[in-house]
Amino acid sequence: MRSTADRIRHAVCFEVIGLLAVTPLGAWGFGMEMHAIGVVALVGATVATLWNYLFNLGFDRMMMRQVGHTRKWPLLRVLHAILFEVGLLAVLLPFIAWYLQIGLWTALIMDLGFAGFYLVYAFVYNWAYDLVFPIPVQSVSGQLGDG
Repeated sequence: MRSTADRIRHAVCFEVIGLLAVTPLGAWGFGMEMHAIGVVALVGATVATLWNYLFNLGFDRMMMRQVGHTRKWPLLRVLHAILFEVGLLAVLLPFIAWYLQIGLWTALIMDLGFAGFYLVYAFVYNWAYDLVFPIPVQSVSGQLGDG
């Protein structure tokens, strides 16, 4: 299992590298100024981080009330991911449209582009992170505090 310091390094590096990649790509892909896309990306990353915490806390509390545990089976994980993204979209869509002074349809296309980027980026980043910073090997008894 990863340490708290490793998890913090993972999260900070994920956000910094993601912002450094998505800002110029977004500016180029959407034909907008890098500053404008940078603000949208920074606000989006901040909101996504806060939403991640709040959504997962609420989802887990709901699961505890409904089923008495927080173990997620594959279909529930799919639903969890979809609900997370829909909630994030609902929050970010009006901000993107307002800040960039574009229509909701254009903002939706842009937001879906960001989501697509981060979907691929998260896969590649996490794979690379595990190669560069392998998870320490621990026995099951070591994780339980038995040895």
